[in-house]
Amino acid sequence: MTTISAPTKPHRAVRWWLVSVAALIALMVLVGGATRLTESGLSIVEWKPVTGTVPPLTEAQWTDAFEAYKKIPQYRELNAGMTLSEFKEIFWWEWSHRLLGRFIGVAYLLPFLFFLWRGGLSGELKRRLWLLFGFGGLQGAVGWWMVASGLTERVEVSQYRLATHLILALLIFAGIVWTVRRLADRPQITAPARLRLTSALLVVVTFVQIYFGALVAGLRAGRAYNTWPAIDGAFIPSADRLWFETPWWRNLFDNVLTVQFEHRMTAYALFALAALHAFDAVRSRAGAAAGGALWLFAAVSLQAVLGILTLINQVPIGLALAHQTVAIVVLTLAVMQAERLASRQSAEAQPRAVPLGQAG
Repeated sequence: MTTISAPTKPHRAVRWWLVSVAALIALMVLVGGATRLTESGLSIVEWKPVTGTVPPLTEAQWTDAFEAYKKIPQYRELNAGMTLSEFKEIFWWEWSHRLLGRFIGVAYLLPFLFFLWRGGLSGELKRRLWLLFGFGGLQGAVGWWMVASGLTERVEVSQYRLATHLILALLIFAGIVWTVRRLADRPQITAPARLRLTSALLVVVTFVQIYFGALVAGLRAGRAYNTWPAIDGAFIPSADRLWFETPWWRNLFDNVLTVQFEHRMTAYALFALAALHAFDAVRSRAGAAAGGALWLFAAVSLQAVLGILTLINQVPIGLALAHQTVAIVVLTLAVMQAERLASRQSAEAQPRAVPLGQAG
């Protein structure tokens, strides 16, 4: 990715705007996690991007919303006999999640249009921000695509679609974090090429680990095999238990044991890679990159501890949300470290934020 510089006042305004949007996305991911943990995601069975902003206001409207929920398999098979008061509890989680998504769209678009109007963005920055906005619009559609998977034949949403929804949200988040970092005018860090490679690998492995974590959540796999370090009686379960579904690759996404096992193994790989990267950065005296590597390793270590505690306690909502929160911290630090070590162009070649009132 290219670098954006020029620390002018409008430049700082762009950075604060993007930091605010990133914080909102992180909050939305956590609200989405709570929505999943409370089994609230299917409580609203229609997608109304505009009118859905207003919740039921009368008893008749609440009754209509409840009656619509009663028509889907989740109610009939899991929540039969639920009271209207209990329905309202799960409804508010899903409504809050959707409302926050709409708010993020507005919080992104309106300042973006303002900066475009005032000419405060360079060509490269505009292209990147338009791309992120496009991903945001796609995310809304993916969210409904996910919900729709649980309205007819299933009692929960598809774990495939849940994982896609989460990964897309965090790709947008990571893109904003990278962009904010590129807006700062920092000198190139002199470091071995292998540090740049391992920093990039850390971002990739973090995304893979989060994807597997979403599959675990989608299958409720964290409520099974609640021992550590053994899983199903061994550190590595027997092959006939891991690979009994056909075709074999379905086990990677549908087999509860295999999904939890791959989540554990990827966690070990991430921990080892973070430790190796930190050791190498310190030994190479890579300046700020050494500090960044140590912070990243500390966050990965904390995340591992929280993951183990969440598992052996059978996924209490508090620990589960703490685990998800630190996952966002790990991703943030990994992206920052990769950007810190990435190549920077010369100042003359860099796209930049321009003073307000000039053509962008």
